[in-house]
Order: sequence, then C-alpha cells, then structure tokens
Amino acid sequence: MKLWDKGYSIDQKIEQFTVGNDRLLDLRLAKYDVIASRAHAKMLARIGILTSQELEKVLSVLAQIAEDIEADRFSIEDAFEDMHSKIEFLLISQLGDTGKKIHTARSRNDQVLVALHLYAKEEIQVIKTLMKALFDTFIHLSEQYQHVIIPGYTHLQVAMPSSIGLWLSAYAESLVDDLILLNAAYKISDQNPLGSAAGYGTSFPIDRTYTTELLDFEVLKYNVVAAQMSRGKLEKSLAFAMASAAGTLGKFAMDACLYMSQNFGFITFPKELTTGSSIMPHKQNPDVFELIRAKCNQLQALPVEITMVTGNLPSGYHRDLQVLKEGLLLGIDKLKDCLAMCTFMLTHLQVEEDIAEQTRYQYMYTVEEVNKLVLTGMSFREAYQHIGREIAAGNFQPTTTLNHTHEGSLGNLCLKEIQAKFMKYYEEGR
Repeated sequence: MKLWDKGYSIDQKIEQFTVGNDRLLDLRLAKYDVIASRAHAKMLARIGILTSQELEKVLSVLAQIAEDIEADRFSIEDAFEDMHSKIEFLLISQLGDTGKKIHTARSRNDQVLVALHLYAKEEIQVIKTLMKALFDTFIHLSEQYQHVIIPGYTHLQVAMPSSIGLWLSAYAESLVDDLILLNAAYKISDQNPLGSAAGYGTSFPIDRTYTTELLDFEVLKYNVVAAQMSRGKLEKSLAFAMASAAGTLGKFAMDACLYMSQNFGFITFPKELTTGSSIMPHKQNPDVFELIRAKCNQLQALPVEITMVTGNLPSGYHRDLQVLKEGLLLGIDKLKDCLAMCTFMLTHLQVEEDIAEQTRYQYMYTVEEVNKLVLTGMSFREAYQHIGREIAAGNFQPTTTLNHTHEGSLGNLCLKEIQAKFMKYYEEGR
C-alpha cells in the first residue's frame, strides 16, 4: 500500500532504491506515529471530520497497534513503503471508510516530523539519565581517590601534580557542558510541527493548539514552512549535542587507554573486562575504551554528515531528508551504549595509589618549588631561573608536600558545587 497510489505501479528498482531501509528504521518510530495519529484523530473529531463513534473506533484500533508495537508484533512488510502506510492500512482494513479519514489534513511530511520530534524528546531524556549515572560514578570515584597524586601532562610531557580525583571530576564537570547542549536540542524538539501538512498548511480548520496540548509539546511551531524546515535542523541540533557528549567520552577513553598501558600504569581493570592477544599471552587490551573512542569519533562526524546532506537544500520538503534517519537513530543507540559501557567499566576501576613516589615523576614538582621561593620573597622570574639551574646541574631535590587550596584545584575539588551545577541542568526540561 502506498499513500500516493494513483492506480499504477513504479519500477521495482525505483521502489527498492527510494524506500531503502526505511521500513526497518520506521519500526523505531512507529510508536510515535501512533501517538501523533491519536492526537490527530481527536482533533479531527473536534472539528467535525470524525464523529464521536468513529473516533472511538479509530482510537481502539490505534491502541491495538500501539500494543503490538510494544510487544514487537508490529512489522512493515515489503508491500508497504513505511510506517505511515502500514498503520493507515490497518485502520482501513478494520474500519473501512472510517479508517480512510485519518489522513485528512495531514501529509507524511508532517507525520514523520512529529514522530521525529516526539522520538527526540524521549531519547534525549534517556541520554540524560545515562549521563547522570556516569556523572555520579565520576563524582564518587573522584571523592574516593582525591588524594591519589598522579602527574598531569602538557604536550604529553610530565608537567605538574594532578590527582585521580582531579582527573575524574574534570570529566564529571565536562558533562555539564554536554547537558546544556542536550537541553538546547530538547527545546528545539519540544515544538509541535503537526498540522503543517506538506509544508504549506491546509484549508481544513484544524486546531493545532489542541494537538500541541495533547502531545505535550511546550509550544507550537507556528509557521508551517518553518515547521517543515525543522526537518534536518532538529537532527543537526541533536547531533551537535551528541557530538559534544561523544567528545567528552572519547577523550576519557583515550586517557584510559594511556593510563592502562605499562608505560603509565595509573589504573587497571579486572582481566575479565579486558581482551587478550592471539599470540602474546601477557596482553590485557583496553578494547572497550578503544571502541568507545572509535564510536565517539564517528558520533563527532555526524553533524558534518547531516550538514552535508542538508546544506544546499531550499525550503520545502526534499527526499534527501530521508537519509538522515539512519545516522541519527543509530547514532543515538551508539551514544547510549558508550555511556552505559563507560559507567560499567568505571564501577570496576582499580587505581595504583603509589604512582607519585616513582623518581621519574619528580619533575612534576618543579613549579611547586618555584612557588615556594616566590612565597619567601623572590620574584617569580628569579625563582624560575634558580630551579632551572638546579635541574640542569642535576641537583633538583623536590619536596612532595602540596598545598593547593583554590576552588577547583586538586586540594579543593568543589565536588558539591559541580554536583549542584550538573543537577541544575539535569532537571531542566524533565
């Protein structure tokens, strides 16, 4: 069944190419198409297109379809182009002429738009929940290991003292930035495009404010052309937010790979959470973090992919937009998997607590020694040169007592303040 059927068939090659894998992807969105169809049917009854008896029947069939979707009994066979045509077919097959009324005053263009908006809203909340679990794990471990000193690096050279607590809480606070972008994407998704039809509205006296309330959108996307132009913009906005979170995760994964290596040895994980080599019996490889790193790099490319597809499109609907579904839907899955796996791995983190005692890390205390001389009255430049000469002569002997007290330093992690900041944005939109 094709919603645009006019009594002729198109070539099979054209059918296969234009439909692509939409049937499979639409199984993920069908739930939201049913939700939107329920609201649309109630609105049609409100303006007199459906009688109250017809509405009751339509809602009953839609409820059964929703139940089948929830139970994984819903399928989109090759005879159908997409979820819209399959759902309308089920309505018509059970209700006859009444089922044929459901498409009044709407188009597949606004159907898929509203489904994507509803889907994005729900998935953003799932991502935020997973981010909170990771955030809480970072904070817990930061507190547990706040006094374990490790070297900090600039240019991949030993630089200054850091700590496991400072390192992990840095990633906790970085997630706040990602939350802010996710909330922005949520705001964009929380606008109702239903009623824009093919992108230019309809002559039916539809009540778009009513469907906005029924679908629990914050606001209506008023201009029907603007509503249609949100296709692509919605995906790109969410992709940028996901890419930001992926950037945080990917950087942490890279740190984990470095710090797990024998050359660093700051952290380890139980051997059951690593993988081995087919020829080197000693190997315990950080495959999980390498895959998180790779998947997060893919996610950071997603906004570029969407931009390249949509960048030169004029206003109005174009079939190009169909190809955005795959990257977005699979990208959301990928990010959720990476968040969950990173949290799982961290709950098994093992920390080497005596790293700072190794003599090869003594130079991370040079700035500490410079600062101590400054506090005795020497100018910073003179103190810098004095310690430099000691290092050059091989006479540098640091003391390892640290006194970092300012906000955000390794002696004052401000974990409660970071938690409060995170929760401020986490609760937004929930």
